[in-house]
Amino acid sequence: QVRLVESGGGLVQAGGSLRLSCAISGTTFTSYATGWFRQAPKREREFVAAISWSGGSTKYADSVKGRFTISRHDATVYLQMSGLKPEDTGVYYCAAVDASYTYTDLTDYDYWGQGTQVTVSP
Repeated sequence: QVRLVESGGGLVQAGGSLRLSCAISGTTFTSYATGWFRQAPKREREFVAAISWSGGSTKYADSVKGRFTISRHDATVYLQMSGLKPEDTGVYYCAAVDASYTYTDLTDYDYWGQGTQVTVSP
């Protein structure tokens, strides 16, 4: 059974940094793409960043370009967040799909973690 476990969330002041981690286990497929999404209260879940299986391709939402960096090492995916803003507040979810490329639509992903809360104070 595929399992994704996020960690690294917390409370930070605006302008600060956090690094989220997503540990992936139980996969039986030979390659998988991963992504990060977030959901603020009373808002729909939205795309943040994605990375291909090889790590050679990445995509970012316009709102986080230049501030967030997605990377992966073995079975762990990271989201380095810098220059955080109050509007970055939300629950951050890691997702995976049995495919090689990058995907920005949440309906493309088959596996999800339970989420980790990020709160950015003004």
